[in-house]
Amino acid sequence: MHAYYADHFVLPLPDGHRFPMAKYRMLRDRIAQHLPDVLLKEALPASDEALVRVHSPQYIDAIAHGTLVPAAQREIGFPWSPAMAERARRSVGATLAATRAAWREGVAGNLAGGTHHSYADKGSGFCVFNDVAVAARQAQADHLNDGSGWPLQVAVIDLDVHQGNGTAHIFQGDDSVFTLSLHGARNFPFRKEPSDLDVELPDGCADDDYLHALDQALEALDHRCKPDLVFYLAGADPHVGDRLGRLAVTHDGLEARDRRVFDWAWQRRIPTVFVMAGGYGNDLEDTLQAQLTTWRVAWQYHQRWQNVRP
Repeated sequence: MHAYYADHFVLPLPDGHRFPMAKYRMLRDRIAQHLPDVLLKEALPASDEALVRVHSPQYIDAIAHGTLVPAAQREIGFPWSPAMAERARRSVGATLAATRAAWREGVAGNLAGGTHHSYADKGSGFCVFNDVAVAARQAQADHLNDGSGWPLQVAVIDLDVHQGNGTAHIFQGDDSVFTLSLHGARNFPFRKEPSDLDVELPDGCADDDYLHALDQALEALDHRCKPDLVFYLAGADPHVGDRLGRLAVTHDGLEARDRRVFDWAWQRRIPTVFVMAGGYGNDLEDTLQAQLTTWRVAWQYHQRWQNVRP
């Protein structure tokens, strides 16, 4: 199974910054140690041609040259640097590469990505470019260029604890992309955008209620959309130990969540691209454990696609 990373392009963050940048390299090390059959590959940067399928040329240029106004840079939450601009492109490039691999093999992933707070013309909430939106648009363009004769239908299953406001806004009114977001009702972003299906969860929501809500959401998705491709944002931040999550889902609950999503797609033979999205554990080991479990479950379903017993 193909896995794409860009963790060696490290953002230089000030001391005390709350974003756990080290988690990406730590996750790659864990995958190499515990899942040796996963093929780890360095991501290439996304091109302007790919980015402009979603983002405005002015915004792309401002990120490239560090000319965003201070308020816009603060909304992203990272100080600008050449490394920040390069890593943002590489993170999108990882999802683009994973999409091509998933189309061939059924399942592939990005060790980062899930930057769902990014809009077409601005970033927000630690998100610079919207990797899933760019990859969805690129997949649709590639599909049309192949002469397949019908528009590629895409579903975004966003299970980060924060609503995917940027993704929802980008695809509003677009019948070719169905956006589903299962998130904390009282959590960031405080101004939410309407997805095709939003499921809001109360603070303290635990395993049984969370999984029941997911089951209902997947059933609704099944009635409303017949996707050819799925993007799954497998956020670790619904975990009870996440400092930004406000929910109470256990590790067992997150594993059951992952199995439901991958099984839903497998039963329908829909290629699935998965990305890590958020994870801010009070103990970073909790985030890494949740993410490694997602990769283990994904690998098992990749084996099914290859007709190999996991």
